[in-house]
Amino acid sequence: MKIATLILTLLALGLIIFNATKLNFNALLEGESYTAVLTIIAGFCAIILLQILRLSKKIETLQNKRK
Repeated sequence: MKIATLILTLLALGLIIFNATKLNFNALLEGESYTAVLTIIAGFCAIILLQILRLSKKIETLQNKRK
């Protein structure tokens, strides 16, 4: 699970970097730039969710060790 979350986090980071190159700072919410902004936001959300999953799995293993 740790490797899968790491790979997915790297993919999301790659998408963020790729879409950052597509931004037009003169018109952020128009055309292709709008799609890039939404994809960047989605990438950050995916990274946050993956880190929450990773942390919850770590907590679960710690609880199982205490029992």
